[in-house]
Amino acid sequence: MRFCLMVTGPAYGTQNASSAWLFANAIIANNHTLDSIFFYSEGVMNANALHCPASDEVNLTNLWQKLHQKHGVLLNICVSAALRRGVCNQQESLALGLGKDNLATGFQLTGLVSLVEAVLTSDRIVKF
Repeated sequence: MRFCLMVTGPAYGTQNASSAWLFANAIIANNHTLDSIFFYSEGVMNANALHCPASDEVNLTNLWQKLHQKHGVLLNICVSAALRRGVCNQQESLALGLGKDNLATGFQLTGLVSLVEAVLTSDRIVKF
């Protein structure tokens, strides 16, 4: 079965993102397909490279990056939601004259079209 996940909760403060990460790993462990995860609304904060959790806390951004590296899962971030919340890549930073970028490696800024494409090619979409 082919899945698409949508994460709308931040890395910290709610359980949305951590539950999505656990579910993503369960999908892969059970030999299903997970092509992409779409981060929307507050979920884009999972892609903030400047997260600095305490040493005894989980760094969820790093866990998403490892999922991408190990399994090739696309980590798509809604560009509008990201810019609204101060998350940008180098290209957007230069275009907007911000001077800094903070999009974590492995994540990519995309539009809602990538979510629609993922939904059309998936058997199930699960929102967290």
